[in-house]
Amino acid sequence: MLRVVACIDGSRAAPAVCDYAAWAGQRMDCPLMLLHVLDEERYPVAPDMTGNIGLGSREHLLEELADLDQKRSKLALEHGHHMLNDAQRRVEQQGATDIVQRQRHGDLTESLLALEQETRLLVIGLHGESSSDRDLHIGSQLETIIRSVHRPIMLVPDDYTEPHSAMLAFDGSATAFAGVELLAGSPVFRDMPLHLVMIGPDTHDRREQLSRAERKLSGPGIDVHVAIRAGDVEQSLHTYQEEHNIDLLVMGAYGHSRIRQFLVGSTTTNMLKTARKPLVILR
Repeated sequence: MLRVVACIDGSRAAPAVCDYAAWAGQRMDCPLMLLHVLDEERYPVAPDMTGNIGLGSREHLLEELADLDQKRSKLALEHGHHMLNDAQRRVEQQGATDIVQRQRHGDLTESLLALEQETRLLVIGLHGESSSDRDLHIGSQLETIIRSVHRPIMLVPDDYTEPHSAMLAFDGSATAFAGVELLAGSPVFRDMPLHLVMIGPDTHDRREQLSRAERKLSGPGIDVHVAIRAGDVEQSLHTYQEEHNIDLLVMGAYGHSRIRQFLVGSTTTNMLKTARKPLVILR
């Protein structure tokens, strides 16, 4: 069974992750999975001491450290269980009814890949547990997840606002049109304005591509707007989003276009850092 998977941790974005996951689940009529992954590097199941030769009098100290690691892992698992219970109560208040909890011990990306066949949409916070008021850096594993997980990913800020409009960063490639068809068939975007935005020169070919995409999206309950903007991809998309007060930015990993270069290139971190509203990455 496909589910909306919400990654729950101790970050300030966790409540918003719950709210956006509940919203998406209701729009898609899709059950929820609340997932908590305990980092195996921070909380090892059992320390590896095979490389410690000639321990001598230090052996008891290492054993005590091992005991402490095991206690920390046990407490962290218990804390994670409480977080999942709190998350379930929150999504239930938002109207969700079909909910499962999963707790895993290991690498986050590997855990998400193991659940990929059960995932319809992944919801995860833009900021990790270590972010502070002075340093709202993106989650340390976020780019790895974006590159690895082949399911739509919703990256959400710390505060929830119900989405009422969306824009798609469009580049005219074959996979971009596949993304348009995905949006056209998704109940998430029904009854909300949808903007198709291309970044680059305003040419006849680009206008034709936008017209084709617009025709694919046109239908009952879909209000489509198209635009071409010149300039830097990151700044142009943000500016358009702000000008039209758009709630969701939808992007895809498209071919070798400027959007593709932007998504997997050095500006990815800057885009995620400056995001104030959710981003949906289509894979």
